[in-house]
Amino acid sequence: MKQGELVVRKSYGGDVIFKIDAIEVRRAVLKGVDFRLLADSPVSDLQPVQDARPLQQHYSQMKVNESLRELARYRLWQREKQQTELGGADKAPHTYFELPGKVLHLDGDPTYLRKSMALYGEFRVPAEGYFVTESNMTQALYRLLPQVRPDILVITGHDGILKHLKDRDINNLNSYKNSHNFVSAIHMARQYERSLDSLTIIAGACQSHFEALMKAGANFASSPARVLIHALDPSCIAIKNAFTSVRETVNIVDVIRNTISGFDGLGGVETRGSYRLGLPKLNTQATT
Repeated sequence: MKQGELVVRKSYGGDVIFKIDAIEVRRAVLKGVDFRLLADSPVSDLQPVQDARPLQQHYSQMKVNESLRELARYRLWQREKQQTELGGADKAPHTYFELPGKVLHLDGDPTYLRKSMALYGEFRVPAEGYFVTESNMTQALYRLLPQVRPDILVITGHDGILKHLKDRDINNLNSYKNSHNFVSAIHMARQYERSLDSLTIIAGACQSHFEALMKAGANFASSPARVLIHALDPSCIAIKNAFTSVRETVNIVDVIRNTISGFDGLGGVETRGSYRLGLPKLNTQATT
């Protein structure tokens, strides 16, 4: 076994694929490839991933593909709707411009951050992303929110219910690795902007304290059933919000159903979109 190798844990039936982040004596620090999961394991319990990935991994990739296809379908439907409202396909493409919501994405994991930023780029969502450890997110937001002035804020990274506690009370915020840091960051963001429609907050990671994050002021959060969530789920919700008109609310059922993790992994409240349409089409040759 060596750093960077893909492995599964035999004692868990090989349900999640990890990359070895570090090896300390006879234990390995593991980072989920697809899920926001940070774990450690005896090296003896690890098994290298061969050419054939576990069945669960194939199912996960199918969910990812379907989620991204749904985002693409939504984007196409929205464009067709705009063209109809503006007088038909012959005129609309030449008469309007688009202002999708701007995303500020704070991530406690640099690998997941890169994947999320690539997804924003693929859908042409304006986004700024920063790798910030969960404990430093509150302080970072104090500086970044007035600097970036986002419409959508994503606060994510690693979380989980602490296993070493004798009495694991899932209703107690102290039973979680980073939920208290996410709550603190949400409080900071709500001091900057109280309105849930002016700043959409998507917060949490694997097994996060859903109720505490929502009570703190999040629009969408993980994890109602304390399950693992896919690394791209927060970004998928952000993209859906970025392309939903300010005249409409994001369809909660649709946006959560079409995440990779579904209703066990994410929940939220009615939230207005942040997409704006402008007329006439901007002259890209103009200078200021």
